[in-house]
Amino acid sequence: MDLYMMNCELLATCSALGYLEGDVYHKEPDCLESVKDLIRYLRHEDEMRDVRQQLGAAQILQNDLLPLVTQHPQDKPLFDAVVRLMVNLTQPALLCFGKVPQDPGARHCFLQVVSYLQAYKEAFASEKVFGVLSEKLYDLLQLDWEQRQEEDNLLIERMLLLVRNVLHVPADPEEEKSVDDDASTHDRVLWAMHVSGMDDLLKFLASSPAEQQWGLHVLEIVALMFRDQDPEQLVATGQARPAKERGADVRELELLRQKELAEKKSRAFQRGSRHSRFGGSYVVQGLKSIGDRDVVFHKGLHNLKDYSHDLGKEARRVPKRKQPAQEAAPRRRSALNVRLFLREFCGDFLESCYNRLMYLVKDQLLREKAQQHDETYYLWAVAFFMAFNRSRRFRPELVSETLGVRTFHFIEQNLTAYYEAMLLDKMGATSWARRMHLALKAYRELLLTLQEMDGSPDEAVQHSSKIIKNNIFYVMEYRELFLALFRKFDATRQPRSFLRDLVETTHLFLKMLEAFCRGRGNLVVQSKRVRRKQRPRAGRAAPPAQLPAPQELEELWPGLTEQLAACAQGAEPLPEAVVPFDATLETPVEEQRAEAMVRIQDSLLGRRAPAALALLRCAREVWPEGDVFGSPGAAVEEELEMLKQIFFAPVPRQAAPEAEEPGEEEEEEEEVEEEELASVQVSEKEFSFLDYLKRFASASVVKAYVLLLRNYGQNSAHTNHCVAKMLHRIACDLKMEALLFQLSVFCLFNRLLSDPSAAAYQELVTFAKYILGKFFALAASNKKAYVELLFWKSTAGVREMTEGYGSLQEEAGSGARRAPKWTPQEEEELRELYLKYKEREGEDVVGSILAHLHAPRRTPKQVIKQLVRLGLAKSVRDFPRERKGPRLVLWTEEQELELQRLFEEFQGTDDILGNIMKHITAKRSRARIVEKLLSLGLVAERKELYKKRKRKPGLPGRSEDRSPQGPAGPENSAEEEEEEESDSEEEEAAWEEEGAGSRATQGCQEQGGAAWAVPERDVQGLARRLRQGGLAGPLLWLQNCLNRAAEDREEDGTAQPVPLVPLSEESEDAMEVAGFQRLLRKVGVRAPANEQESFWRIPATLSAGQLRRLAASLAREEAEGEEGSPGELGAGAEQGVQARRKRRAPALPEEETPGPEQLPESPGSELERARPAPSQPGPKRSRVSRSQDDEAPDSPGLRPLLGPSLGAGARAKPGSHLPPLWPSLWLGGPWGPG
Repeated sequence: MDLYMMNCELLATCSALGYLEGDVYHKEPDCLESVKDLIRYLRHEDEMRDVRQQLGAAQILQNDLLPLVTQHPQDKPLFDAVVRLMVNLTQPALLCFGKVPQDPGARHCFLQVVSYLQAYKEAFASEKVFGVLSEKLYDLLQLDWEQRQEEDNLLIERMLLLVRNVLHVPADPEEEKSVDDDASTHDRVLWAMHVSGMDDLLKFLASSPAEQQWGLHVLEIVALMFRDQDPEQLVATGQARPAKERGADVRELELLRQKELAEKKSRAFQRGSRHSRFGGSYVVQGLKSIGDRDVVFHKGLHNLKDYSHDLGKEARRVPKRKQPAQEAAPRRRSALNVRLFLREFCGDFLESCYNRLMYLVKDQLLREKAQQHDETYYLWAVAFFMAFNRSRRFRPELVSETLGVRTFHFIEQNLTAYYEAMLLDKMGATSWARRMHLALKAYRELLLTLQEMDGSPDEAVQHSSKIIKNNIFYVMEYRELFLALFRKFDATRQPRSFLRDLVETTHLFLKMLEAFCRGRGNLVVQSKRVRRKQRPRAGRAAPPAQLPAPQELEELWPGLTEQLAACAQGAEPLPEAVVPFDATLETPVEEQRAEAMVRIQDSLLGRRAPAALALLRCAREVWPEGDVFGSPGAAVEEELEMLKQIFFAPVPRQAAPEAEEPGEEEEEEEEVEEEELASVQVSEKEFSFLDYLKRFASASVVKAYVLLLRNYGQNSAHTNHCVAKMLHRIACDLKMEALLFQLSVFCLFNRLLSDPSAAAYQELVTFAKYILGKFFALAASNKKAYVELLFWKSTAGVREMTEGYGSLQEEAGSGARRAPKWTPQEEEELRELYLKYKEREGEDVVGSILAHLHAPRRTPKQVIKQLVRLGLAKSVRDFPRERKGPRLVLWTEEQELELQRLFEEFQGTDDILGNIMKHITAKRSRARIVEKLLSLGLVAERKELYKKRKRKPGLPGRSEDRSPQGPAGPENSAEEEEEEESDSEEEEAAWEEEGAGSRATQGCQEQGGAAWAVPERDVQGLARRLRQGGLAGPLLWLQNCLNRAAEDREEDGTAQPVPLVPLSEESEDAMEVAGFQRLLRKVGVRAPANEQESFWRIPATLSAGQLRRLAASLAREEAEGEEGSPGELGAGAEQGVQARRKRRAPALPEEETPGPEQLPESPGSELERARPAPSQPGPKRSRVSRSQDDEAPDSPGLRPLLGPSLGAGARAKPGSHLPPLWPSLWLGGPWGPG
């Protein structure tokens, strides 16, 4: 950008900073205000960062800001403002733009900002600038915490950020074309930091207990200082080269020399003895050209091996998404003096700072006090400093903070998180892959440190290494990590260097694990197994189990009777380890009870009478309710009768798993699978290294190794050894050499064997010859082996290829899951049935075939596969599955009118939704009808459509008896309550399965008040019994609440749900009584919908007139209840309430109330349910309404109902039925859902 295009206001502001005269910078009087204006301009710049570009083009930082810092450091306000401005100007371009722009114009601006940052870094490579910054930082750190102000802490942080930003600027490859050992811009900045003493201040910040807050800043700066350094090369700086490195260099030079000599020799053999200007033309027999003739070759014979039909063709363009990931830029070696001071810095840092700093950084990462992706600096520090310590003079105490199982766990977690993020974030996949590579390097360095500890002369260090390895090898996640990384390797996102480090780390891990297992007789490790329970598909019933005929059962029973009688009398002992119920499983209790019944029947059918009797008695103790397994005190005769009933009963059993055939799993992946419920079971087992090695024998792992082997010429000798060792393990140790029988692998072997310098890769050459020999030996007996070269094979395919095709089917033929073979008669019958039913339109062909097929029980999948095998059908896709549920989605206007008419017609019935589904013309699912009813505004809540349960005659509420229990007695009342609860649970489960959405609350429906009415006799009967049970006060409170809500709705003309807030202990206790809750449901008050609500609510569907009628029905018997005492039963109940209040822990104040407490309902008589259930000591439920509707407490219909005609702070008179109120009744303000 041209300087003359600068904005005039910005130009005037820059001119007011000052001017440079010679080496002296003269500041203007308005210099401080101008700096603040520049900060303000930067805050309001556009997306293209125009202000930043104009300031960079004008070189404001080089010509004005840096002279101000170096020549006027005593002006503290100006110094603070200038540092703040420089921090803003030097922040990375990636932070300014958010990401690398794809638009050409924005990308040009991005690169322009980067070029200005590189110019800033060149200006900061000055000892004078860093000298001023170091002196200022030193003066601030000298201040005690009592003397240090907030502005001082901000200045310290800004100076650290400034150093971080300068070091973060990337190098310019066009400008820095220097060779190794030459000083780059980054080296000159590091040297300026060293001369000014900034490195010593960083070590002080890292080691000082009083400066813990700067730990992450220091670690980030240190990571940027060493970003171009290799720890092993840094250790060797300034020292004589070890013999090992010199030997490696000699071998590398010898390899290059042999390769050059081999190429010269091959060219000499290809060249003729005399030169000919006419090279000649040749006919290549057996190689066809475009037509039917042989190829005519017009060049010399020595060029024949390079001939290909692809010569002259344009190379196929590889799509961007399929191109291999780019490798990182190669590192260059810094100047010698820089490397010497960095080596000294590393030594001091390890001895005095590393353990403390890493502990602080890890603590901040775990407590989530750091910024996003700050854990990458921690991972880099683990990899770099542990490698430096291992290569220098290994001292494990210097890195003890990061040498433990917790560090392994932290790295494994981050590796998994990075991989998942790489899959989800397609645009940022490259960045996540780099983070994965960083975590893998740290993991590898931990393993190398453990290996170094094994060779330590100190026995304590060796013992510590064994303990760590024992913990690592025991946990399953650490063993499965490398398998997962190989199987999920993606060459388009992860570079080749990641694969190289992964191969070397896996080689090291397997080597350590093999040595660890060799030193032990048996190694026990953790094993996790996922148990999946598949839900049966809708519309397919479980086939009944094949039980013996009734005649056979009659013949078996007499013998079982004698056995059972002997067991019952103690003549034969019963087994002790019988468990009919397993609480650790996620299987529902009802299913386990049915499973116990099946186990008893199987024991009887298997003539195991003692086990059957023991199971019956144990099941009776587990499930005593309902006397399903007999009464608790059952005699021997009753037990025998119960066992006889189970023996002859057709007990429902679970569906047997379908027989699977080879290749069926691949086809099932294309189909919609049933929903699975998975649970992880953790157990222990004896570890086998060979079984673990078999996990690596897969095509995905072999592909990754072959991909790395293709660059065997660029790989190091150690990398090639790691690849050859793993392939040797698969081919020789596991006898799975056929996994390498693939054409691309053989092309690689051909290139290796024809390489002139093949003698340098003797290990690879030997292995390639071994594999080729095995293949040609197999090809002599298996003529299809050449065709198999075209495909990567699984372990099953390898076994069939080597042992004969069909060997797996013969071994699996005797298995229980194996489907029976089709006989010729069954195939002929299948062919006839298919030809008979295939032409009938609108008919299920497979279903008709199954209905008329005389073969043994076949599944639709087996029939379809056999039709494809017989050639009657082309593919499995010719028989598509029917979609579950209706296909109708959109509603027409006629259908909406029909739905509205049906709703009005059946609005007063017990099952509104069921009647609508029966009579609607366009059949739809329950969920679709409910959603349409809600969208049309015909209902306010889903539970208004629930089927209403009718009461049995004689139950409380229908009885004329005035007693609290009624003629039905307490047992029937308890059964009725349990039935209602179970019915409601079944309703909710059914609605969840239909996809009804979130749980709605139960309420009463009312559309215009036309077809809704509450049976007053039921309400009066319930109110009478509650009043006799001592709950007259809560009933009067409820009556006043209904009247208050009716008044509000008459005044407003609108209706909204109103929470019922109990304001006295008596009312709160009544809200927890089952009988009182039944009354609330009866009058239409709905229960809390979910865990976010705490209070019952008067729904908006009740009109003012209905509320008044409900309140009148509650008050109908009030006079009769107030004239005399409520009776002995009521007095007893009231005494029970008072006694329970004395036992209750003192209630907490409103401010200290932790939250609601839900009390369980206990079955019993109506009297017992009328009494408030005793609550356990603990916090009481909050009396503050937290409804979403309470944001406007002054509006009618939204304020809480405070009680019977009492305001806040009022008290009830002695002897009246008005409940006492709490001092604090209502705290206004918006809360979340109640």
